[in-house]
Amino acid sequence: MIEVSAAEFQRNIGLWLGLALSRTVAITRNGWERTVLISMDEYRRLNQRDRQVLSLHDFTAEDIVALEATRPPDVTNEFDARLI
Repeated sequence: MIEVSAAEFQRNIGLWLGLALSRTVAITRNGWERTVLISMDEYRRLNQRDRQVLSLHDFTAEDIVALEATRPPDVTNEFDARLI
């Protein structure tokens, strides 16, 4: 990731827009990262990873049976004592 101050970003916006096509650009203000500039391809890739929220009515009977049959991995058993 490349960091650039807001003032420098404004002075050379074309440069930073071009760099953002291949690298992430963090724009800082008073030394703090405030904004991130990414390419449209990267934005779309990240956006596709968003989770879809479903209601119970969106599940088929087969989906519900499959969900009811799931079990947590054995490694999670060590946390059971914390629930009591």
